[in-house]
Amino acid sequence: MRAFHSNGAIGALALAVIQSTAVAQGTFDRTKPPELGPPPRVALPPIVTCELPNGLKLMIVEQHELPLADFVLLVGSGSTTDPASKTGVANLTSAMLREGTATRKSLEIADQIAFLGINLSPSSSWESSTLSLHTPTAQLDSALALFADVALHPSFPANEFERIRKSRLTDLIRLKDQGPAIANLAFPAIIYGGGHPYGAATLGTEASVKSLSVADLQNYYQVNFKPNNSTLIIVGDVNPSQIEQKINKVFGAWQRGNVAPPIYADPPKAGTTTIYLIDKPGAAQSSFRIGAVGVPRSTKDYFALSVMNTILGGSFTSRLMQNLRETHGYTYGASSRFEMRRAAGPFLATAEIVAAKSDSALLEFMKELSAIRQSVPASELSRAKRYLQLQQPGNFETTQDIAFQMLPVALYGLPLDYYNNYVQNIEAVTQADVARVAQQYINPGSLAIVIVGDRKSIEQGLKATNVGAVVIRDMGGQPIP
Repeated sequence: MRAFHSNGAIGALALAVIQSTAVAQGTFDRTKPPELGPPPRVALPPIVTCELPNGLKLMIVEQHELPLADFVLLVGSGSTTDPASKTGVANLTSAMLREGTATRKSLEIADQIAFLGINLSPSSSWESSTLSLHTPTAQLDSALALFADVALHPSFPANEFERIRKSRLTDLIRLKDQGPAIANLAFPAIIYGGGHPYGAATLGTEASVKSLSVADLQNYYQVNFKPNNSTLIIVGDVNPSQIEQKINKVFGAWQRGNVAPPIYADPPKAGTTTIYLIDKPGAAQSSFRIGAVGVPRSTKDYFALSVMNTILGGSFTSRLMQNLRETHGYTYGASSRFEMRRAAGPFLATAEIVAAKSDSALLEFMKELSAIRQSVPASELSRAKRYLQLQQPGNFETTQDIAFQMLPVALYGLPLDYYNNYVQNIEAVTQADVARVAQQYINPGSLAIVIVGDRKSIEQGLKATNVGAVVIRDMGGQPIP
């Protein structure tokens, strides 16, 4: 045996692991897969909640293993609050937060981030805008001062705005040449229509981004970035009472204000299954997006849907993956998901299919979307539940992981013990539950099938499948006259 040179308990532990592994290798039966033990429960430290006088809510989780802390300022407004003619404004507003404040220029912010050894990152999604801070606790006071300055006093300098806007316009032009990107933009536009915020692009359009001004960003910020519309998530080596005092010192003067809730128009009623073909001449592959309007995050069927979708297309061993990739070789990967938001987000199944097999792949997609509505075998149900349960602890490895896992708790008002009860809630899902939610939420007779590919080579084959009428749309998902 090779000699290992190490010190103390670490060396003894390493030797013990090597010896026990050698014994296990000698007795392990390689003709059978290992049996999984019971799923571990996630037991998070208590989540301490409080609220500052200005309405800013705090969620604090103590984690003292390392001298680190993570802060995520969650503002409850995102792209759904974009004005109809100003799509992309929420995303650009977040992108501009680090580009200057009333007292710091963009390069000064970058220099201080590097000097302190911290990370400071803005982002935006459909329902929220966030600013996250990762810092050693040794730099806590200085890091919080910078964090608060960026969050509360952005100046949106004109020169930085023009730079970022040009970059955004370049991105939008580039996306026009990518089949998957075209499909991702066209699918929600088709199933939600123009009157629903989920039908618009979070990045905006070329026309909307060109029309935006610094004043538009300032107005969006002033309307939506309010303490009573926000939650500050804090995870790490902190004391709740002490960190509350520090936060009140830097955020306490933030003035509350009225924030109108987003308006969600009713999406168009689903009709018969229709194939929406978007021509991308010469495309070597066809981008598939198949689905319909799904459910909101508040659904009582969340856990049953999670298990059902894991079986259908939510894991590498899912039915869609095994069929389209492993059995037929039509694609490198196929998947499905429910994007649950405040209002009903989309359900969609996706894949990038070799062009010559577009019609065959469509038939296999429809076969799996129909089959999932039948009772699933007990072994498949158990495997899906273990997949979800066993991956859960890995989502809480770092303070940053824990902070971001808290986002849906804050945004959607989930119970504070949501993660502590996750394993049991998944375990409670039955075969009848899976069949029920599949039959309720997946209807093969009323799906939107968006396919971006070479019309000349795939249109006739798609028509021959008789899955649905083939309608030609442009790259924005709009009808072609």
